[in-house]
Amino acid sequence: MDTQELIKQQVTSHAVVLYMKGNPQQPQCGFSANAVRILNALGIKDFFSVDILQDPAIRQGIKEFANWPTIPQLYINGQFIGGSDIMTEMYQSGELRDLLKI
Repeated sequence: MDTQELIKQQVTSHAVVLYMKGNPQQPQCGFSANAVRILNALGIKDFFSVDILQDPAIRQGIKEFANWPTIPQLYINGQFIGGSDIMTEMYQSGELRDLLKI
C-alpha cells in the first residue's frame, strides 16, 4: 500500500483522526498539544492519532493528501477540517462541537 492509500484508509476508517507531532500523551509541539487539548475538552479522548515524526513518508504524504502544509491536521469522518488555528476557531464558535455531534 502506498502512502496516499494508507492515509486514505486511516482517515476513512476512523471517525476522528489527528496527524500530529508526537502522541496525545506527549505532544512534540505546541500546536499539536493545542489540538489534543481541544479534542479532550470536547470529551474526545479515544481518537486515532498518527505521529508524523515516526514516518517521513507520512510526514510528507499528509501535506500532499490535504494540500495543507502544516501539522497538526484533523479529519472527522474522512473530511479534512484543518490545523490548530482552525480547530481553535471552530471550538470557540461551537462549530467543532456541532460537527462532532456532541
